[in-house]
Amino acid sequence: MDAEQDGRRGGDEDEEGRAFRQLLHSLRAGAGELPGFVPEEAPVEPLPLFRRWLREAAEAGAPEPHTMTLATADADGRPSLRTVMLHDADERGWHFGSHRTSRKGRELAHRPYAALGFYWAAVGRQVRVSGPVTTAGPEESAADLRRRSPDALVAALVGRQSEVLDSYEELIRAFDTARARVAREPDAVAPTWTRYLLVPDEVEFYQGDRQRRHVRLRYRRAGAAGTGWRRELLWP
Repeated sequence: MDAEQDGRRGGDEDEEGRAFRQLLHSLRAGAGELPGFVPEEAPVEPLPLFRRWLREAAEAGAPEPHTMTLATADADGRPSLRTVMLHDADERGWHFGSHRTSRKGRELAHRPYAALGFYWAAVGRQVRVSGPVTTAGPEESAADLRRRSPDALVAALVGRQSEVLDSYEELIRAFDTARARVAREPDAVAPTWTRYLLVPDEVEFYQGDRQRRHVRLRYRRAGAAGTGWRRELLWP
């Protein structure tokens, strides 16, 4: 490439960069009416508030409100993120599933601590949950998968999550093989599928405000046994 061509390419990249930045600056968050949130009226524990917020997000039309960002870290402390599905939230904690042989499964085996993030733009709300992670036994993990769709079982039987894939055709063949097996064995077990439980030691609720007077309420474990919760407001 000669200098003239390089200069033209640099100019095109500069123009593309300017257009991209203009796009970013034109985007607005918190459009429309947002619900209010009075933290003084929040329950003493985070679970009831989380369940109510997820239900209200679904009623407001938030797409896939049960999806969440899961953050883990490797042996060197380098974080990684992905979007997964919430399977339950109860008195024990927040539940999700994956293969223990996947990247997140390997990282959780080495560092059993994670963070979850929910974002519902339709209502201007976020929830952050963090704490230690434990694994369920084989029976509970298998039951977790049986409660999902046949397609979920097909994907779980394919396994090999996070491994290098040589070609997309190989993926198609693996799914065809797994789908045929599910047709023969609807109760087939995916041996590496694992149900995980995040036991929260901190849960933060964020309610957006169009005038940027956002409300942040944090719950933190309190007491010698960690059975209670302390609530505190945070500056936005």
